[in-house]
Amino acid sequence: MPRAVDDRLAPGGAVHRALEEVLVGCDRAARVRTDPVELVHRYADRPLEAELVALLASSVAFGNVKALRAKLADALARLGDSPSAIADDELEAHRRLRGWVHRVYTGGDLAAMLVGARRVQRAEGSLGAAFGRALREAGELREALARWAAAIRAAGGLDRREGRGARHLLPDPRGQSGCKRLLLMLRWMVRGPDGVDLGLWRDHVDAGALLVPVDVHILQLAKNLGLTRRAGASFRTTLEITEALRRFDARDPTRFDFALCHMGMAQRCPSRRDAARCEGCAVKPVCRHWSGARAR
Repeated sequence: MPRAVDDRLAPGGAVHRALEEVLVGCDRAARVRTDPVELVHRYADRPLEAELVALLASSVAFGNVKALRAKLADALARLGDSPSAIADDELEAHRRLRGWVHRVYTGGDLAAMLVGARRVQRAEGSLGAAFGRALREAGELREALARWAAAIRAAGGLDRREGRGARHLLPDPRGQSGCKRLLLMLRWMVRGPDGVDLGLWRDHVDAGALLVPVDVHILQLAKNLGLTRRAGASFRTTLEITEALRRFDARDPTRFDFALCHMGMAQRCPSRRDAARCEGCAVKPVCRHWSGARAR
């Protein structure tokens, strides 16, 4: 590997300094107001409610954010002030969410997941405690996520429902997917509290074990910064990007995620030089399209 690339990606190097500038320049309060995590913050003083809402919000978190937030707000309005109380009554949960649809998901899919999560929550004390136990037993994050998600699917009957939405809502992390939505929930619940992530599971999981939730914005930025050369958001890509960011902060490798993702959305980060779209981008000086650096 060329020496110049080593220097750029080393702790304290050009890429690290650029990412720190992105963090400093991110108006987190303003960005949270446009992010699905803002809906979770509304329940922050009630941890059991918050983790159920976080599961709902993260599980449908793809596509247009404005449409997503509207659909989540509708689902939460149907569930009322205490989603956990509604989830204790399986028939009532399905009744309240009947007719709710978002992309490939139906209200029945959402109700089955919520009921399953509540049953796991009651059995283990919290979803965080359940995941913490799965992590201790599995010894690594991916398998722990797989066991945790399988328990929720089975408890609520989500694994018996037909249709693409039921399969996609809470997928098996053992597949090739980068698990962006499940990893997003982990970031929300484990990191912090810092105004973005809530830190409600910090006693169950160490932030250093987290993996970066890779969406299209993070993937494009990671390629442009030389953190990966992979084209798709596979689990191998997730591991590669996380390992690159772990060099900068081994105790908290996902701390750049929120700021980078929102910057990528705002800039509509391109895959080539684009003077208009790249204007004002905080990482432009270290972007491979502008600095001449090659991806590793």
